[in-house]
Amino acid sequence: MRPILGSVSELVYVLLRIVAGFVFWCHGAQKLVGMFPGPQGPMHVHGLFLVAGIIELVCGSLVIIGLLASPAALLASGEMAVAYFMAHFPHGFFPIKNMGEPAVLLCFIFLYISAKGAGRFSVDSFRGKQ
Repeated sequence: MRPILGSVSELVYVLLRIVAGFVFWCHGAQKLVGMFPGPQGPMHVHGLFLVAGIIELVCGSLVIIGLLASPAALLASGEMAVAYFMAHFPHGFFPIKNMGEPAVLLCFIFLYISAKGAGRFSVDSFRGKQ
């Protein structure tokens, strides 16, 4: 069966990359500068939360623009795997039970981005590094 959006699949992939990177970036901005309302803010960040915030802000930005997107997405995927097993898995096996769905989804989206690369509409493709 032919994909319904096959003719625009590259554009859809770029949108996936940008949206996933932006969601990740927002978590880093929340942790590091308190940009969005939530339990974390710049005064509460230390240890692993500081490292996570830096990874989220930097890797999210790189994935959004498509610069070094593959290694950035691999690091982001690893962070989400660690976050899932440290914060969610102890509360139960199934992500629906332990509220870990966002971590699992971002982990596998970033793993896919790492495998596929930044795509046609990216800084990497304009630099000829794709």
